[in-house]
Amino acid sequence: MNRERTSIIDHLLWPGLLAVTCTGMAWGMANGREQLAFNVIYLCFAVALFFLERVRPHEAQWLASDGQEVPDLAHTLLTKIPVQVAVVSLTNFGVVQTFGGRAVGGFWPAGWPMFLQVALGLVIMEFGLYWAHRVAHEWMWLWPFHAVHHSSRKLWFFNTGRFHFIDTIKSMVFSTPLMVMAGAPGPVFTWVSAITAFIGILTHCNVRMEFGWLNRIFNTPRLHRWHHSMDLREGNKNYGENLMLWDQIFGTYYDDATRRPPREIGIKDAMPRGFLGQLWAPFAWKSYQLREKARDAAGASGGSRM
Repeated sequence: MNRERTSIIDHLLWPGLLAVTCTGMAWGMANGREQLAFNVIYLCFAVALFFLERVRPHEAQWLASDGQEVPDLAHTLLTKIPVQVAVVSLTNFGVVQTFGGRAVGGFWPAGWPMFLQVALGLVIMEFGLYWAHRVAHEWMWLWPFHAVHHSSRKLWFFNTGRFHFIDTIKSMVFSTPLMVMAGAPGPVFTWVSAITAFIGILTHCNVRMEFGWLNRIFNTPRLHRWHHSMDLREGNKNYGENLMLWDQIFGTYYDDATRRPPREIGIKDAMPRGFLGQLWAPFAWKSYQLREKARDAAGASGGSRM
């Protein structure tokens, strides 16, 4: 009986949490308090995941501190606040996007039900997010900025926002203009941004869940754990932020049902431990890596003499 109940919880937890947050967001949108609703829901969501990670962790060893709480928080504040400002600005742009009842531009199907408009917005935005993420792995001059995120040795809700601000700007530049050119209205911008935030924090959480067929549609924690693998045959896969559609189309989808995603994650490159060092390191990546290699070599040499 306990085993059956646990199985049910495992399969319902991810969609249930996402449904609850979206329901709260719908209430906020209906009452004209979308920004307040989003912030309250996101905070409550984070608190709920904090306790779930301790009650039912996916990886027990990830519960130990990695000493990166301060940098994680600093990166989150540096990226989340500007993103929210941008979303509010774009929402206002969407509201004034029409003049005299006629659309200024774009092909947006304004007559569709909001649910379908949001689904279309996710697909369009996801195309830009997918390629922004993929080039950050495949273009080596962009990798150092994205490496800040991948330098984490564990995944948990708290390091969801651990992104270099240049990495965040790059993602917005790749994705947001697509929505603007399509003529997406403000509410769709708000919905897509909120869902991206909710799925993002779920994707990084260290909570035991099962996903089944959802792995083929959404970016789930299981798929994202493969993405953080140090083995590039696994790590350079699953670039989607919300959906797996473009990974399926462009051949970068990965899952191995025969085993668990790796427990040991991170990058092989050196990364400063402090926040300011992490901000600066990508701008001087080659010299920093050479300096760290020389330091390691000197340490190994010194150790051999001992």
